[in-house]
Amino acid sequence: MSVALRDIIDVLDAAYPPALAQDWDSVGLVCGDPAETVDHVTVAVDATADVVAEIPDGGLLVAHHPLLLRGVDTVAANTAKGALLHRMIRTGRALFTAHTNADAAAPGVSDALADALGVRVDEVLDPVRSGSDLDKWIVFVPVEDADALREAMFGAGAGHIGDYSHCSWSVTGTGQFLPHDGASPAIGSVGSVERVSEDRVEVIAPSRLRGHVLAAMRSAHPYEEPAFDIVALEPIPDNVGIGRVCSLPQPEPLSDFVARVRTALPQTSWGVRAAGDPDAQVSRVAVCGGAGDSLLSAVARTDVQAYVTADLRHHPADEHRRASEVALIDVAHWASEFPWCAQAAQVLRRRFGDALPVRVSAVRTDPWNVERTEA
Repeated sequence: MSVALRDIIDVLDAAYPPALAQDWDSVGLVCGDPAETVDHVTVAVDATADVVAEIPDGGLLVAHHPLLLRGVDTVAANTAKGALLHRMIRTGRALFTAHTNADAAAPGVSDALADALGVRVDEVLDPVRSGSDLDKWIVFVPVEDADALREAMFGAGAGHIGDYSHCSWSVTGTGQFLPHDGASPAIGSVGSVERVSEDRVEVIAPSRLRGHVLAAMRSAHPYEEPAFDIVALEPIPDNVGIGRVCSLPQPEPLSDFVARVRTALPQTSWGVRAAGDPDAQVSRVAVCGGAGDSLLSAVARTDVQAYVTADLRHHPADEHRRASEVALIDVAHWASEFPWCAQAAQVLRRRFGDALPVRVSAVRTDPWNVERTEA
């Protein structure tokens, strides 16, 4: 049996939305015709020659790491990556990549790592934030003019929340002002304190529409000098993003947790390195599949006792340990992301069942391949 490649892409894009990818990243279909069918899928961390050799003609490779990323100006067959692509295209094999979009998705790479370690995901370590382009408008207007003001601001693009429009909130109070010489008050007179029953009207609007909303508000407001506030809203943490904060089933010493990590992940020549007090109790941990030292400052602000990630460099790790008590557990990059392969495979199995055979490549694509030997 076989499935259209475009249908497989739709499922993968729904699980790992391309919009979540970093702007420097390259994700999606690398080679293959979406209109053609696929009769076999292999999932791997990297598209290497050994992995491609496993894929039957007409099959699809879903890889985590992009084969082509920065500075690509040729796929000539006399280059290593070009030769690989030529081999795939000649035999009808397709390549699809889900990279930082799979890192940020929920569930994604770090969720798979957490599952492998047997810890429960509680929250996102570095969440994608939405809503940062919104303003809240607070306008004080005489009660009898409030409806006209709302309609004018709605017409300028304010008041949309999700699938709803004309959204606002109001409460009635008393406004006070004293017009001075040169003023031309719509209500009251120069030299006399005026008190007016006013509505406090609140709406939200995209910040890019600030000029339009301001013009609409001024045109509909009866006052010569309307009283209003514009508050830029803070981003709202989403349930997607890089890394996860997790809880252990029960506290255990750091030395036991390091052993848990070593047992849970595939063996590599890199092994598992740790920095911290081996007897310290660990109940909450942060995890990040792939290179994670860019998140050390976020980890230090989080209530965890240990951080599991890959590719920790000497100086960032040293600076972190000087300033924080959070222990560090450093594993091989490939090993930290390998659990995602089973997750991605399951996404496809749930959708296509027996119509599409899906397997996880057993090839270890960790570039470090010489094991340590005892002296």
